[in-house]
Amino acid sequence: MAQSAQPGELLPPTLRVRFLRRLSRTLLAALVTAAVVVPVSAAARPRIPAPAPAALAPPTRATLDQAYTANRANAAEASRMAAAHGDRTRAAADRAMAAPSRHFLTFDGRGQGLAVEVLGDLAHADRVAVLVPGSDTTLETYGRFRAGATALQDRLNSLDHRHGTNGTTSRPHTAVIAWLGYETPGTVSTTVLTTGRAEDAAPPLTRFIRELRGVVGEKAHVSLLCHSYGTVVCGRAARGLDVDDIALIGSPGTGADSVSALRTSARIWAARGADDWIVNVPHVHADLFGTTVGFGADPVSPAFGAHVFAAGAGGHSDYFKPGTVSLDNLARIVLGDTSEVSRA
Repeated sequence: MAQSAQPGELLPPTLRVRFLRRLSRTLLAALVTAAVVVPVSAAARPRIPAPAPAALAPPTRATLDQAYTANRANAAEASRMAAAHGDRTRAAADRAMAAPSRHFLTFDGRGQGLAVEVLGDLAHADRVAVLVPGSDTTLETYGRFRAGATALQDRLNSLDHRHGTNGTTSRPHTAVIAWLGYETPGTVSTTVLTTGRAEDAAPPLTRFIRELRGVVGEKAHVSLLCHSYGTVVCGRAARGLDVDDIALIGSPGTGADSVSALRTSARIWAARGADDWIVNVPHVHADLFGTTVGFGADPVSPAFGAHVFAAGAGGHSDYFKPGTVSLDNLARIVLGDTSEVSRA
């Protein structure tokens, strides 16, 4: 017997479910089509000359300063080469990274560029946050990513450091690492709709966390804070990561259907701001044009099983904005003050 619509309903329940599924796939198809046909100027951009990265052994507490010095020198040379090539924007970005106050564990000025920067005293930190960015994060746009890392470090410094190994608050025991360790997809591209870049990024992220443990030790509390497409990266890497907490913010999905599917012992957190446009991204998988697009379950949904925390009224780029609920909660997660994290 055919279902009839209830008063006030446009379609019967079963038909509405089918319609919504069809709509989700249509939206994904539209996104793929747009990504294919919309020109992306960066694709035609000439490659900028840059030196090969400094050849460095995995860092230790004793060699951190050597790594910082070598990477600043590499950034300075990259700036000179970019300037000679006529690219003032890249030259300025590289030059800023060569400043004496900057501390990079990794710098690679080739292509979009890679950079892993430390804020704080990593050699003595017992609470470490590693930030993983989303799409369109390159050396040219790195300043925005770094601003979020700086805001988090400032918030950590403003809170009571009850986790110092010497029981005092006289020196900082936290460090924030801005990990631009992979080639991020463009927002308008086919790559941003698939897990390809995330699968490429997972081994470098796993390797970095392993090397980080070699610096801070096994007792340090390490939190991974993943934003937007960065949550897909963290989802792909989760199984092999020696971290205590993973926070998924502004996530389109991780490629996993639940926390258990991530196969990690880390505590999983999730949040989405009230004005984040990512809420409109369909949380489905679909086979389109010979490839699978979409990232599956919504990490803030009850069925996913994450600890969902409040993110306030912010938009997609506001999670690390000073003074926000989301930044305060992320800082509490890093410090291990889980009882003080406000839930959504």
